[in-house]
Amino acid sequence: MFMCRFSLLLLDLEEHYFEQHTAYNLTSRGPVANRQTSGSLKICSKSVIFEPDDAVKPILKGEIKVTFQLEAPGKTEDVVQMLLQLHRASCLDKQGDQAAMVAAILQSRLARTCFDKNSFQHVTEIPHMECVAEMVSPLVTNAGHVCITDCNLYFQPMNSYPDSVVQIGLHSVRRIYKRRHGLRPLGLEVFCTENDLCSDIYLKFYSTKERDELYYYIATFLENHIVECTAESYMLQWQRGHISNYQYLLHLNNLADRSVNDLSQYPVFPWVISDYSSTELDLLNPASFRDLSKPIGALNTERLERLLERYRDMPEPRFMYGSHYSSPGYVLFYLVRVAPEHMLCLQNGRFDHADRMFNSVGETWKNCLEGGTDFKELIPEFYGSDSSFLKNLLGLNLGRRQGGGRVEKVELPPWASDPDDFLEKMRLALESQYVSEHLHEWIDLVFGYKQRGSEAVAAHNVFHPVTYEGGVDCDSIEDPDQKIAMLTQILEFGQTPRQLFVTPHPQRITPRIHNLSATPSLSSTSPSMESFEDLTEESKKMAWSNMNKLALQSCHKIHKEAVTGIAVTLGGDSIFSTSQDSTLKMFSKENGLQRSVSFSNMALSSCLMLPDDKIVVCSSWDNNVYFYSVAYGRRQDTLMGHDDAVSHICWRDDKLYTASWDSTVKVFLISPANNKRTRFDLLAEFEHEAGVNTLDLSPAGTLLATGTKEGTLTLWDIANPLPLNQLTCHSGKINQVAFSPDSRHILSVGEDSCLAVTDVQTGAVTCMWMNEQCSSIITGGVDKQIILWKPEY
Repeated sequence: MFMCRFSLLLLDLEEHYFEQHTAYNLTSRGPVANRQTSGSLKICSKSVIFEPDDAVKPILKGEIKVTFQLEAPGKTEDVVQMLLQLHRASCLDKQGDQAAMVAAILQSRLARTCFDKNSFQHVTEIPHMECVAEMVSPLVTNAGHVCITDCNLYFQPMNSYPDSVVQIGLHSVRRIYKRRHGLRPLGLEVFCTENDLCSDIYLKFYSTKERDELYYYIATFLENHIVECTAESYMLQWQRGHISNYQYLLHLNNLADRSVNDLSQYPVFPWVISDYSSTELDLLNPASFRDLSKPIGALNTERLERLLERYRDMPEPRFMYGSHYSSPGYVLFYLVRVAPEHMLCLQNGRFDHADRMFNSVGETWKNCLEGGTDFKELIPEFYGSDSSFLKNLLGLNLGRRQGGGRVEKVELPPWASDPDDFLEKMRLALESQYVSEHLHEWIDLVFGYKQRGSEAVAAHNVFHPVTYEGGVDCDSIEDPDQKIAMLTQILEFGQTPRQLFVTPHPQRITPRIHNLSATPSLSSTSPSMESFEDLTEESKKMAWSNMNKLALQSCHKIHKEAVTGIAVTLGGDSIFSTSQDSTLKMFSKENGLQRSVSFSNMALSSCLMLPDDKIVVCSSWDNNVYFYSVAYGRRQDTLMGHDDAVSHICWRDDKLYTASWDSTVKVFLISPANNKRTRFDLLAEFEHEAGVNTLDLSPAGTLLATGTKEGTLTLWDIANPLPLNQLTCHSGKINQVAFSPDSRHILSVGEDSCLAVTDVQTGAVTCMWMNEQCSSIITGGVDKQIILWKPEY
């Protein structure tokens, strides 16, 4: 038991949480029974906090007088020494000296301890690496030891908060992100859910090397268990409607270093509704929505003119807006009713003036439109399901406004009956047709190509340089005090998200609703062209009869080397092509080249689209077959079934036929397994005497034709892997074979620049005569027959 008295600095924007102890706060006032209050003493790098066990009693911070009762009395002297050291650090004149002394105290504490391996879940676990790090939460970092094994990720906090050990099973991890923390690449955030806003742990390391080693160990372990997290893959899912607008914005925020554990980089969401005065919200009326192509500061023309006038007269570095659209102050402005302790930290122990609090949604929107320094966007909570941030469930005394009314719950628009109804309508607005068609414009401003440079100037989207990644090089500032002052300014001002896109973001593919009224609406569209699959037999014949009238529509050079395969979606809206340049490319007439994917540094030899339009299958010279997910924009599976290059592939009835230069054709049954990984079962193997370069299935699926590198055409019965007929049709490699629609003939083209027609029942055509008008053709074959042909026109 001992007495102590300290007067430390108030909680800064972020400080270290060293430890906590059971304590009693002794007072000389009041009844004797109330002079001793039990609670928890929390020792931080710049403050000492006493939190009573009784939640009704206030938390004390700053100048306090307490008596500590430690569970381990032998450690009392250590605690006293640490408090004295922290007190001396807080009394130093320069902030740089304060930070250096606190860091030295922290490192000394960490060096005297190590991870307790008795905390392992299993005695058979094999540790991979151990290092020191800090667990990051809003305004506080918690130092401790990290240990990763073959099964689990562990963090052992130095102060045993929130638990003595935080344990995360590697098999439960779904997403991992590298983070910038304090503008340095030291953070790592781990999620065990796919679409949750909050992570399971956010760690800050003391070196980028240790962060990266841990990241790559987890990424390697999870390579076959989690979806690759890239901006392009999420963009493709969003474009095709596989994820909602809300989910897409969450993913973009995550990829752009935004985290709910970092108030200076809190996830940012757009205002989408502009009508907060009507009794009914009309989500079919474009006037109900905000212009998503402009930043908040550019929505009001008169205010924008004043800002631009100041911008033009400003010396370098110039900026249009004196505040950011996301900062710790703005985040806590919205969340004061659920996180009052964080607001008190920023406001020196006091709430903001009652009239400046988050009192009304409509008033806040109006101020964002008209205020000279207010350009804030929203946070994800406005589109979530928890409405507590709009209510005063804690009964906080947030003051009285000038009109005399107390600050209680947030005033909602007339079209919302209660907070839950408000959030529901906000979610409906975010997922509405209008927002889905224009959200890409806002993404260009916040995450995309209009974020910086000349495009940002043209879009009136220029903020102070300290908000941008790389805008200020803090490492080049030698003076410790100036560096800390700059870091504090950056953290308080807010930070622009990391730029994810450098070209215009594509629009979402949205189904349009045809207006049945007499006046066409913006959502009406012209009838789409029929796909070839929808044509009748008669119209197909008409189409083929016009083949001699083909006209060149366009030509696109999108590959660096020879094109080896083409696949087209059922609707004809997307074309996939493979090339010897090792890339698979997706192209459309409307949008041009949409994506380019490389699976290895070897050539891709062919491709095909599976019937559901969701998977493109590609064969490669690296002996593998790759399954590419169109929706997710990533490699989904790999089939390693040959000993040499896979030259050609064919698909029929869930079976994949693969031709290879290893002189075989193999048939695989493709089916999903219980663990959601694709299962490949080998059904048959067709042996050849030379490398197989091409194959084709008859329309009925009963015959297989293959062509080899030596010019041999072989006909096979699918039911029996024995050749029915084998002919040498070309003097060199056969490039491609194809059955006629009636399966009676096989067409083959070879490296010898010849085209051969082979009768399935007889054999190859060995000679041919044709008159000058091409009106009569005579062929002779190995079947000893002479056949006369007359083309039909």
